[in-house]
Amino acid sequence: MITCGAVTAGPGILGTGSYLPSRVIDNKDISELIGVSEEAIWRKTAIRERRWAKPEEATSDLAVAAARAALEQAGVSASQLGVVIVATSTPDSPQPATASVVADELGAGHGTAAFDVNAVCSGFTFALPVAERLLAGDEHSYALVIGADVYSRILALDDRRTALLFGDGAGAVVLGPGGRRRLLSARLAGFGAARDLIRVPAGGSRLPATEETLSAGLHHFRMDGRGVSDFIDSVVVPGIREFLADNGVRPDELAHFVPHQANGRILDEISKSLGIASDRLATTVTRYGNTGAASVPITLDHLSRSGAVAEGDLLLLAAFGGGMSMGLTLISC
Repeated sequence: MITCGAVTAGPGILGTGSYLPSRVIDNKDISELIGVSEEAIWRKTAIRERRWAKPEEATSDLAVAAARAALEQAGVSASQLGVVIVATSTPDSPQPATASVVADELGAGHGTAAFDVNAVCSGFTFALPVAERLLAGDEHSYALVIGADVYSRILALDDRRTALLFGDGAGAVVLGPGGRRRLLSARLAGFGAARDLIRVPAGGSRLPATEETLSAGLHHFRMDGRGVSDFIDSVVVPGIREFLADNGVRPDELAHFVPHQANGRILDEISKSLGIASDRLATTVTRYGNTGAASVPITLDHLSRSGAVAEGDLLLLAAFGGGMSMGLTLISC
């Protein structure tokens, strides 16, 4: 576990952006695919629809679109970027890094550092404080941090526990000098003993893709739903309480709580457990489902563009995902 405080006179968030594919998959569509009723899907997840990428769209395409929106809002050109980080567990390919593709497509300058971060659904909350630290002491450079995933490509449609949850999307932020929204504190934590709760078994160096692994469906996403729920109760909720207490912040002092959009019913339970009022819970899960590492920045972008964030507001970003991993970030506006 690592905790870092604000960099003195460090960078802040200058702009946010997001992109969702145009292809809408509603609960009727999912019901027909997996054989679960629309009513049951809604009751279990609070999801009504999600977006899936078109066949020609890859993770980098979604990331580039979200990045352009964030750069435009920030008033920053791609040539000013010193670093591009893409948080994803569904890269375009094993190599090169998806961030390299994104940086090139955006027209980032020669020599711009570009790399991926894989902490599964916590990826964006891991990448954000890393980017802030990289900019520390540099008053002329900017960072682009993107969360992007295309989970529709790795879902097993015969797995009713996961196929109804996931959508595709990307969200981005631009960090740089003069940003009013400052990172006050961040905490990154890993729990490797629980790594088998969320997994894609094959396709790597331990189980390379073969006819046998493909026929067995080992390249598909798998999740132990009950185990993940227990992890949230025993690790995530207490971890958020401890993080807030360590920063001298009461839950009722948060203006906005922006969690990973894992499942709408789970988000309600987390908020209630923490004592955070429902009107301070920011959600996009009903419209977009669980978009992996993209869910926190997509929700942050929607919240920011809604006009609901005021000067002086405290925001908590909180994500959990495979690894297992947990990333928490406190932001002052």
